[in-house]
This record gives sequence, structure tokens and C-alpha cells, in this order.
Amino acid sequence: MKRQLTAFILVSGIGAASPALAAPVTVTGEVVSVSCYLQNKNNVGKAGYVCAIGDVKWEGNPPGLLTADGKLYQLTGPLVANNNAKVVPYLGRTVTVAGDVTTHDGMLLLRASELKASSN
Repeated sequence: MKRQLTAFILVSGIGAASPALAAPVTVTGEVVSVSCYLQNKNNVGKAGYVCAIGDVKWEGNPPGLLTADGKLYQLTGPLVANNNAKVVPYLGRTVTVAGDVTTHDGMLLLRASELKASSN
């Protein structure tokens, strides 16, 4: 019985470290492909669009939000549902996103439902 209980605890994650609490934020930045940007920091704007469209739209890899001060947030949640359909039209553009930020393996994750194009 003790072994079964131990196995249950390990499999269910009871006692495991819980993820960091989410912090609500509003972030403005350029919509980029996380993968393209991490491969080459020059993959932003028009230069990064070709890589991003293939990576985010066709391969379904995660989009991100790159702020003016260089912070990269991976976008998550309903905003990226249906193969990033809500995000793809904004690749390479500056937007504002409100949501909750957590971290996972050193990556900032921004969970959101909507984005708003910036007026600049």
C-alpha cells in the first residue's frame, strides 16, 4: 500500500513545486517568432517576418512579444489557439497585450486572450 501511495504521489505531482503565481501586466512590443528571434536577434521587423510567418503560421511554433527594452515573452493561452490564428496578422507589428505573466524554464510566458494593435 505504501508503494502504491508513493507512486500515486509521484505520478499526480502532489508535493511537487507549484508554478510561480501569475502577475497581471500590460505589455507593448513587436510580435515575433520566439524560435526565429532566439536563433538570430536580427529576426525582427521586416527582416524577421519571412522566418516568423513560416515558423508561427505554417509550423505552429510559439509567437512572442519583444519589448523595446529587449524582454521576450512567449504568448500563450486563448490568444494562440487555432494555430496562432489571432496572432499571425500582427507578425512584425507593434501591439499591446494584457494578461498574466509566469515563468517556465527561464522564459517569460504571457497568457492572454486578446491583443490590440498600437497606433504607431
